[in-house]
Amino acid sequence: MSQVEESIEVDVPVRTAYNQWTQFETFPEFMDGVERIEQRSDTLTHWVTKVGGVQREFDAEITEQIPDERVAWTTVGGEARQAGVVTFHRLGEDRTKVMLQMEVAPEGVAETVGDKLGFVKRQVTGDLKRFKGFIEERGGLETGAWRGEV
Repeated sequence: MSQVEESIEVDVPVRTAYNQWTQFETFPEFMDGVERIEQRSDTLTHWVTKVGGVQREFDAEITEQIPDERVAWTTVGGEARQAGVVTFHRLGEDRTKVMLQMEVAPEGVAETVGDKLGFVKRQVTGDLKRFKGFIEERGGLETGAWRGEV
């Protein structure tokens, strides 16, 4: 398993950053390679990704969700193996640190080489930068929220 840890500071309150992160179906708007996410239940999502010309489908289960603090997940079926957690840290009234930690299991020679060359880390960094732009350009208005606990 390869481990990635990245963070970014966004100019919105913790509640806003967290609320937006619970809107999984909007991830394709800021996550490169994510084509579609379907929310199947409060704790199950179905992902369709395409990275480097390779399309994959998998399910991810939310294993822990605490409003304004964290969302953790793990894959439970399909063509990808990963687990992670995103945490939200209040830096000020309108400033939040979003930290993403992931473990990814590359499959095959191409993914293993790409991982060794830092592809996953660069992709996560880019996704966080696009999340920052997405939420800040909306004037801090999230597209929705799910405030339940898991």
